[in-house]
Amino acid sequence: MDFPQPLARARLIQRYKRFLADVVLEETGETVTVHVPNPGAMLGLNQPGMDVWVSRSASPTRKLPHTLEMVEAGGGLVGVNTISPAAV
Repeated sequence: MDFPQPLARARLIQRYKRFLADVVLEETGETVTVHVPNPGAMLGLNQPGMDVWVSRSASPTRKLPHTLEMVEAGGGLVGVNTISPAAV
């Protein structure tokens, strides 16, 4: 999959309110709230402690600069951003 910018590895703390999740960025240890562009239940992909990959938007006006892109599950990566052209 090709993404316009490098993805950052993180660990999922919790997902809530359908479109929000808290993660800890691996590189900095910072806890951030990310946008989850998948409104589905994502059963098996939203457990606390799972490794996830997030992108960061360059837009300075975006409310949540990070977006959840992929989740590591079952020994592979699962694309969860249903609107991303990389998910196709």
